[in-house]
Amino acid sequence: VQLVESGGGAVQPGGSLRLSCAASGIIFSIYTVAWYRQAPGKQRELVARITSGGSTNYADSVKGRFTISRDNAENTVNLQMNSLKSEDTAVYYCNTAPLGRSYWGQGTQVTVSS
Repeated sequence: VQLVESGGGAVQPGGSLRLSCAASGIIFSIYTVAWYRQAPGKQRELVARITSGGSTNYADSVKGRFTISRDNAENTVNLQMNSLKSEDTAVYYCNTAPLGRSYWGQGTQVTVSS
């Protein structure tokens, strides 16, 4: 199983980015997939999660601004991030845990700064 994140970058406050997590060796659609982030000096935290049935949940800090979605044809899970704030600056990671074994991508850096 391999997860590869993409779409990170530098953006000004109020801007948008779309992250993508592409999976190989696994059918993404049948598992829960989550996005986490880790800011410098802080613990990794859950940002958003989507179940195999399409149910979603979000950290309070991103509700109303971020949207997690699946593209089953592409075997990807995406994170649309709008109205970005400086506190969203972090490395963003994709995670899934089929059959109890956890897999992580390498992460993609998101920097929100004026």
